[in-house]
Amino acid sequence: MRGNMVISLQRLGVQDCSCKSSPAACLTRALHLSAGSLQLFPVSLQTPPEMSPFGGWGTLTAFLALLCCQGSGEKAFEGPEHLMVGSGEFQMINCTASCTDPTNLILETALNKTLLESQAQWKLFRVYNISKDEELLCSFTCAGKQEMKVFNITVFYPPKQVLLTLSHTSVAVGTLFTIECRVPAVAPLEGLTVTLLRGTEILHNQTFEETAPFPHDAVVTHNTTAHREDGHHNFSCEAQMDLRSRGGGLVHRVSDPQRLEVKEPEPNYQMVIMAIVIVLLLLFVTFVFLCFVFSEKWRRGRTGHYPVQAAWNRLRRSHRAQPL
Repeated sequence: MRGNMVISLQRLGVQDCSCKSSPAACLTRALHLSAGSLQLFPVSLQTPPEMSPFGGWGTLTAFLALLCCQGSGEKAFEGPEHLMVGSGEFQMINCTASCTDPTNLILETALNKTLLESQAQWKLFRVYNISKDEELLCSFTCAGKQEMKVFNITVFYPPKQVLLTLSHTSVAVGTLFTIECRVPAVAPLEGLTVTLLRGTEILHNQTFEETAPFPHDAVVTHNTTAHREDGHHNFSCEAQMDLRSRGGGLVHRVSDPQRLEVKEPEPNYQMVIMAIVIVLLLLFVTFVFLCFVFSEKWRRGRTGHYPVQAAWNRLRRSHRAQPL
């Protein structure tokens, strides 16, 4: 049984855990791997939002480390002091003393906790329903001196939903439309990257830098022009929260795909109507002019002179007769 556990730990990355090594050292390696190892937490677009990147794997690894390394009397490493926990989730806390025979080894917190495993030098707790930043105190007495260790827990709100909206579901080629991606109630915004995709092509991405600790909606908009090939691809939005600089991991969430119907541009009937009206007006003016010309010609044929031309000639003669 122990051989199988050692093999399992080696597959998870704890290579030197044996019954001769420190149990807390093995546990610390396991917890560190569960919090930040890309091998244990591969980047996957299918990671469910309710699963913390250091939830189930960290529990399994911690149990294997404890069972593998029971019975050690060496001084244990105290483990990380800063932890990232998803809102409403649980966290494994390894409360380890700095001496081999401590007394009054307890974890002080108002949160619900369960003792999972214990040895003379350490105790492993599971703390439930962490909904805000907490400070946990691990206290113990060594050689009559009370000591304590502080665990600072920072709560983050992972992207549980990614909502993609297209301003139009059907557009003509060359028409401007807007893509909006909304990630509700996430924190911290710092380190959150929102990427707009057309198929596998990146249209736009934005990394937030705000440091507000409370949940906020992250909104990204992008204006683009419709092309014929847009109708052959799905539009989607990806949200990635990078907590590695804070001791966490990567959290992914992808929106449901959206389809855009792209149509050929329709003729502008208003311009066509205006062109027809202009042509008809020109024809009307031409018709009136021709009617006038032919009526004058007809009058000339009947009377032998053109009244208009005669009036023009009289006007010219009167102008010439005026003295200078």
